Amino acid sequence: MSNVELARLARDSNRFRGRAVYELADRAAAGEDAATILGQLTTLSALREDRFHLVSMAWAAIVALLQTQTAHARRVAYGSFAALPEQEQENFLEYLGCDRIEDA
Repeated sequence: MSNVELARLARDSNRFRGRAVYELADRAAAGEDAATILGQLTTLSALREDRFHLVSMAWAAIVALLQTQTAHARRVAYGSFAALPEQEQENFLEYLGCDRIEDA
């Protein structure tokens, strides 16, 4: 399945959203295209509102981007974090136990 097809699943399918996000996260370490798509997905309200406990799918995607430890994925993660509403940013940093996203 292509990155574009996975993005479509993450966007449109509640049932397969998590699987698609995590597959893109796995691919993000090896390819900038997957990291870029994953970053774009974090801006969608569907991913921001799809939560398991406190954590949204958007947060999970940002964490995955940070964990790939590539320069491109980290830049995308910072941009995705900056696009979150201020309260979401504060909650996310508290969840991560960091004062700044750059420390994550």
